Amino acid sequence: MSTDSNDSTAIDIHSRGPLVLLLGSGVLWLVISGVLALIASIQLHTPTFFADCAWLTFGRAQALRETAFVYGWLANVGLALGLWIAVRLGGEAMRAGNWVVVGAVFWNLGVSLSLVGIAAGDAAGHTFFQIPSYAQPLLLIAYGAIGVAGVLAWTGRRHETGFASQWYVFAALFLFPWLFSVAQVTLVWLPVRGVLQGIVAGWFAQGIYSLWLAPLALACAYYLLPKISGRVLPAYQFAVFGFWTLIVVGCWTGGRHLIGGPAPAWIATVAIAACSLMVFHYFVVFLNFRSALGTKSSALYFTSFGLLAYLLSGLVEAVISLRGVALHAQFTFVEQAAQQLSLYGAVSMVFFGALYFAVPRLVGKSWASSFLAGGHVSLVTVGVVLLVVALTAAGFAQSQTMFGATQPAKFADVASATRPWLLVATAAQVALLLGNLMLLVNFAQTVAALVPFRAAGNPVSRPALKAVLS
Repeated sequence: MSTDSNDSTAIDIHSRGPLVLLLGSGVLWLVISGVLALIASIQLHTPTFFADCAWLTFGRAQALRETAFVYGWLANVGLALGLWIAVRLGGEAMRAGNWVVVGAVFWNLGVSLSLVGIAAGDAAGHTFFQIPSYAQPLLLIAYGAIGVAGVLAWTGRRHETGFASQWYVFAALFLFPWLFSVAQVTLVWLPVRGVLQGIVAGWFAQGIYSLWLAPLALACAYYLLPKISGRVLPAYQFAVFGFWTLIVVGCWTGGRHLIGGPAPAWIATVAIAACSLMVFHYFVVFLNFRSALGTKSSALYFTSFGLLAYLLSGLVEAVISLRGVALHAQFTFVEQAAQQLSLYGAVSMVFFGALYFAVPRLVGKSWASSFLAGGHVSLVTVGVVLLVVALTAAGFAQSQTMFGATQPAKFADVASATRPWLLVATAAQVALLLGNLMLLVNFAQTVAALVPFRAAGNPVSRPALKAVLS
């Protein structure tokens, strides 16, 4: 599969240093999270694996994998791509680039500190919020430093009218600190009691996806697809309605995880209604991007795959939120399959596409190896499909064993029924790890030969800047 052509601009060259640092950090965390995911996957069907190592028991390995993946890989790459799109559409060179460098360094130090704390047993214990209390302020401050460049890109833009990509980027930049700080106060510093903890934790976990990661992925899609295909999005005038539907309704769907739990019934009912309302958002996304599906390009292949997974994940969420389905799907591997479909199949695949498009323009040269790029595409595609299918099948096997038997199922029976599918899931993790190792090597080779470039704070002459508008 061919890599994208190089049309680097002065804006790209000026923002190269900070963004390459973020992208490189993200790819490295992706490989680290892949190793941790493989360990956790093996432990599901072979519990004795690392059983004598307290730092890598299943609960801690799973929390380590989740934190490295979300706050290491997705955060670094998502912020880098979001800032790159913001400065390109703004038509001005990146300002406060040194703030981005400092923020990136301390963000990754915070993630590293979080992993050490989780391994030592200091995890906060909530989905997407495993970060120990002493690492949370560092991450929030570092994020603020990175976000300065985004704020300046918006205030210094050349055009008053914003593009859809800009809406999603700046919504994500501003909504994450709100989500994170509210979770800090209500779950760690001044924790709410009883049932409220589960409600807040569910709201936060859904908000991380719907109000932060999904908007960053959609920003990439709204920028890349018309840019590469050269075609106007057919339903762009409806993009604003899809945007506000996601922002207003998206985080309300988190209550579906509380169906049947010790929480007021209206919370789950509101979540079910919100999942139904979100169908409009997914329909707008489909209308805009249906024409680009199937285009032959490494960047568009990943982006198209990610968008298909995004639409499918929305349908899956709407189905498993129904009470009759949730009765059998909750607390099974079906929930894990839905999460992997959203985070890996949708968000990560779109980020891969944007990465393959952005890196040649940032570094001023094509990807070092088309073989490694093609291998990454093949292995990651196979890995994601296998992982989602295997976890879904394991979840159905769990449900059938527990609810289909005339007598109460024994744990050994459930483990025996799911073991073959969990072995397939482990094979999928191996494929993903190998593919991402190829990406890391390719990225390192591509940026290794860079000539020295100016610091991010040095000015670039205004006539040299070329605004790249979609």
